Amino acid sequence: MCGHLALNGHFWGRRLSGSAFTLSIGGHSLRNRALLAPMAGITDRPFREIAERYGAGMVVSEMIASAALGTGHADMVRKLRKAGGLPHMVQLAGCEPTWMAEGARIAADAGADIIDINFGCPAKRVTSGYAGSALMRVPDQALAIVEAVVGATSSPVTVKMRLGWDDESLNAPQIARMAVDAGAQMITVHGRTRQQFYKGTARWELVRSVVEAVSVPVVVNGDILDEAGARTALEQSGAAAVMLGRGAQGQPWRVGQIGAALAGEPVGEAPTEDALIALIQEHYQEMLIEYGTEVGLRAARKHLDWYAEAANLNLDKPTRKALLDNDQPAEVIKLIGRVFSNDWSVAA
Repeated sequence: MCGHLALNGHFWGRRLSGSAFTLSIGGHSLRNRALLAPMAGITDRPFREIAERYGAGMVVSEMIASAALGTGHADMVRKLRKAGGLPHMVQLAGCEPTWMAEGARIAADAGADIIDINFGCPAKRVTSGYAGSALMRVPDQALAIVEAVVGATSSPVTVKMRLGWDDESLNAPQIARMAVDAGAQMITVHGRTRQQFYKGTARWELVRSVVEAVSVPVVVNGDILDEAGARTALEQSGAAAVMLGRGAQGQPWRVGQIGAALAGEPVGEAPTEDALIALIQEHYQEMLIEYGTEVGLRAARKHLDWYAEAANLNLDKPTRKALLDNDQPAEVIKLIGRVFSNDWSVAA
């Protein structure tokens, strides 16, 4: 149990003073109780480094396909790259215990401090192969995967899941208990079923049954956008921490802001104009470095769009096209400065 102390029957960790609180996974302490969720195609090295800089308690890699990693797929190997100075938490996905074990060994050898297993991805391309949230339909297979990963590495293992496949099979408590009995040291639950995908609202209150079923920290995920939502999610679920996914898109500083607020610490301001422009330009350039120019140009578009949305910029079509469809990096860097300083002459 790594020295965790139960608080109020639900929270796990160590209270220092006031509302300050520490949480650890194995021997790795989390900076605070707000974590950045693993998101395919989003939480790459540049994004994680920014979220960490702005105070995220922990960041998690993109989902990495274990079989592809095991055969040396270049993109999967790239996703293993560590970001920043926080403990390196890597998420693996797959349906075969042998490949998941091999992926865990490769990840640990590459510097992963914590291995997270994906039982939560709802994407059809993942679930059609009985990976991601489809594993909640086959508990014995899910258990075999946890056992294989735990047996393959000395790194602590965690599991991220959903409430169940659908409302007729809300079996997250069962799966979580099996995972913990097999050695998992933390459970994260997105408060939706697979069949909900991202529709409707996350049901944080249903995560409480998982908290009550296991003796390790539980993290609540889904629809957490701000401090008020984080506090409500913690209250309704009884979880030890929150995890932000879509709520961090276009505002990677939000995770650290929520973490500071939950710790009773001063909450940093979101970057504005000059600082925001510099941050977006840096993020854009780092993506070109991460992926190479051709792929990086495409990968960066969604982030630029999210930054504009988070900044409440109602871009007209010519301006949006000029920013997002431009294949000249130097021009994009200049456009970022003009668009995010509200200079609407870019379309002229």
